[in-house]
Amino acid sequence: MRWSERQVAMLQEMGIRVWDAPAQGDEVAVADPAPAAAPAAAPSPAIAPTTEPTVAPLRGPRPSGVATMDWPALRDAVAGCTACKLCSGRTQTVFGVGNPQAHWMVVGEAPGEQEDRQGEPFVGKSGQLLDSMLRALGLTRGEADPARQVFIANTLKCRPPGNRNPQPEELAQCEHFLIRQIELVKPRMILAMGRFAVQSLLRSSEPVGRLRGKVHQYQGVPLVVTYHPAYLLRNPEDKARAWDDLCLALEQMKPMDPAADA
Repeated sequence: MRWSERQVAMLQEMGIRVWDAPAQGDEVAVADPAPAAAPAAAPSPAIAPTTEPTVAPLRGPRPSGVATMDWPALRDAVAGCTACKLCSGRTQTVFGVGNPQAHWMVVGEAPGEQEDRQGEPFVGKSGQLLDSMLRALGLTRGEADPARQVFIANTLKCRPPGNRNPQPEELAQCEHFLIRQIELVKPRMILAMGRFAVQSLLRSSEPVGRLRGKVHQYQGVPLVVTYHPAYLLRNPEDKARAWDDLCLALEQMKPMDPAADA
């Protein structure tokens, strides 16, 4: 593929240089560390068990009617959702951001600490890298026409504690929100970033490395799999592969969107 000088310049923004490891608060899915072994306790006399009940986190029923909600109703449903245990530890939900009629949709994994504080997906260093990747394609999360602006959403709308991996129950409780967002946006291209986005949208447990490099379909919408920006910050040698994925998506869009050639 031959690129213009402008596209080459934007490609350079993705970074030939090596980036630092992601700072705390970037969207990172990591396993919980193993708890330290507790020291052995000295024998003690038998004590009668307490009758005081354990207080469970407040949880409510899964919101109903999501499949027919418009944008305001869907946003309110996400903000008030208490269907899984993540509701007890969030600062706020992370609904999504961008043009609700965008031609491109980016789906990430789960909010990190900064996303939880700001209520917006992909902030911090991983967000900066994502913005550079989008600029390289002539796209933005800022104000623009639908052909140039993206809508960004996560598979989970609440932050898992300690930025741990999402659990299957949490993904299952949250996926109907993401499905409705995709139905409302009606994107022409979906970029699935990271393995939990892939699992939610493609129902596949295959690693990202095996699924990238080809065009998949989600409900008739072309979907391209690529690495999560937080992963690329830790593994900058895979940025070239991520750029190939973006080029694949852009080539797929050109027949549908003549403005992509501009």
